[in-house]
Amino acid sequence: MKWTKVDILELEKFYRRNLINSLLGFKPALLIGTSNNEGQQNLALFSQVFHVGATPPLIGVLFRPDSVDRHTLNNIRETGVFTINQVKKGMEEQAHQTSARYANHVSEFEAVGLSPELSGDFIAPFVKESVLKIACSFVQENVLEVNGTIMIIGAIEWIEIDENAVMVDGFVDHVALQNLCAVGLDAYYEPQKLVRFTYAKPDIKLQTLPI
Repeated sequence: MKWTKVDILELEKFYRRNLINSLLGFKPALLIGTSNNEGQQNLALFSQVFHVGATPPLIGVLFRPDSVDRHTLNNIRETGVFTINQVKKGMEEQAHQTSARYANHVSEFEAVGLSPELSGDFIAPFVKESVLKIACSFVQENVLEVNGTIMIIGAIEWIEIDENAVMVDGFVDHVALQNLCAVGLDAYYEPQKLVRFTYAKPDIKLQTLPI
């Protein structure tokens, strides 16, 4: 089977959406917690979250164009902070339900049965049930001219994680954390360990590392 660009654009809308959204395979399933200045909390499922840099530690998040009200995006713009929280096995149904279009005055935490957790004076809520939590502050916003997608860059302020899932060299064992990954807009998978290699260099045979 082969589709050209013209073929793809002629596909039925929902078929095309599912095809392109699932085409690249597994992505992280993560919950982003925010609050506005009045304390109204929001929680939303994201899979377009990615590493930007380690020094300084930066994370990127992609948002659809803000042609409609984007509560998470609006809250980040307003307060300058947000949290990133794992979706572990057993949380998939609650996490998926956060993608419903709740009114701005409705807390997704309450609507789906997850618990908000605050830390110090950090206004954005964490997910209490998660064992991997990342506090982020807003750094930069860019609009991709090609389709209006919005990219938010956040700086990592601190990380909370089960210490048993961090290996001696800093590598995070996501299988031990029972983290789930996502494909497309509605499918969730459990990752399995396969192999981890040493840093690749020309003319040096790869070795395997503990995983």
